[in-house]
Amino acid sequence: MDTTDDALARIDTTVAHPARRYNYWLGGKDHFAADRASGDAIAAAMPGVKLMAVENRAFMSRAVRYLAEQGIRQFLDIGTGIPAPNNTHEVAQSVDPASRVVYVDNDPIVLTHARALLTSAPGGMNAYIDGDLRDPGAILSHPDLATTLDMSEPIALLLVAVLHFIREDEHPQEIIDTLTAALPPGSYLVASHATWEFLPAEAIAALTANNQDGRFQARTGTRFAELLSAFDLVEPGITSVAYWHADDVPDPRPSAEEVACYAAVARIR
Repeated sequence: MDTTDDALARIDTTVAHPARRYNYWLGGKDHFAADRASGDAIAAAMPGVKLMAVENRAFMSRAVRYLAEQGIRQFLDIGTGIPAPNNTHEVAQSVDPASRVVYVDNDPIVLTHARALLTSAPGGMNAYIDGDLRDPGAILSHPDLATTLDMSEPIALLLVAVLHFIREDEHPQEIIDTLTAALPPGSYLVASHATWEFLPAEAIAALTANNQDGRFQARTGTRFAELLSAFDLVEPGITSVAYWHADDVPDPRPSAEEVACYAAVARIR
């Protein structure tokens, strides 16, 4: 893994990065002018995007807690993002301090914060891998994965707000299949995915103009369901991040159209 100095040298502050932009929407402090400018441009076309970020983060926490309460004690969180309250290990280890978590991200600024992610509860264990979802083989073969997680026991794979950065020509289905095939019976997949299908044409045109590198790949609920079709969905199935197991969340809840992000938790067959 890179040192902090190596990671800092890799950070290009002139180009917006998803992890830093997401941090900006969440009200964090780890972002630069380019991230704020990009974030504001997206918010101008899609006013609910900051709410989406908040609701997506809350969904992740509820999903991790749900699985921890079902007895899952191992989590592989790919596309971790910059640490924020209720990181995966904090939620899981609040249920069982012996829970183990491996974080994976490709943003060097996340690497500089890895120490916060590695602060495990006594009895548990955390690890951080500087890796990319587009190369699942490298993640699965990384030595820190095998030393942190027992690959013979159930694992929850988290792909939260990251699949929409995998273009169709980068074969998202193959990536999902490669990762889930490596997991033992009783494992789960937690995923969320942004959509533009509720937006008017002019908003989509503005978002497309802001997506010049084509890195962001919005998908419909139908396409998201196709990517998860090999798995058994936990009730209520595919729904808005604002609604997944949110019965105890105070009302009023935002509409699915406002949040524009799908969520699902599925058992891997």
